[in-house]
Amino acid sequence: QVQLVESGGGLVQTGGPLRLSCVASGRTFSSYAMGWFRQAPGKEREFVAAISRSGGNTYYADSVKGRFSISRDNAKNTVYLQMNSLKPQDTAVYYCAADPVTVLTTPDYWGQGTQVTVSS
Repeated sequence: QVQLVESGGGLVQTGGPLRLSCVASGRTFSSYAMGWFRQAPGKEREFVAAISRSGGNTYYADSVKGRFSISRDNAKNTVYLQMNSLKPQDTAVYYCAADPVTVLTTPDYWGQGTQVTVSS
C-alpha cells in the first residue's frame, strides 16, 4: 500500500506560478512511477504529467508542455509539479498518482487531491 498526500494548491492569478507537492508513505517510494492528473468541474479526470521511478523520464500532456515541470526527490519521498504561466483553464482538482509500472494507464494509488484555482 502507498498513501499519497498532496499539498500546495490554492488561488493564483493568471500567469502566476504554483508548486504542488505529493508526499508518499508506505512502500519504497523509488519503486513507483509517479504522476499528476487533474479534474475540472463537469469534466473527466485527465493526465497532466508523469515521471519514471528514477526520474530520468518525464511525460506531459500537450496542454501543459513548456509550462509545467514534474520532478521527484526519492530521498524525501516527494514528487513535485511546478506550474508556471497558469491559465484559467488550468483550474481543477489536482491528484497525485503512483503505480509500480507506469501511471500512463490506470494508476494503482491516488491521493485525495488539492484544489488549484486560477483567476482571470
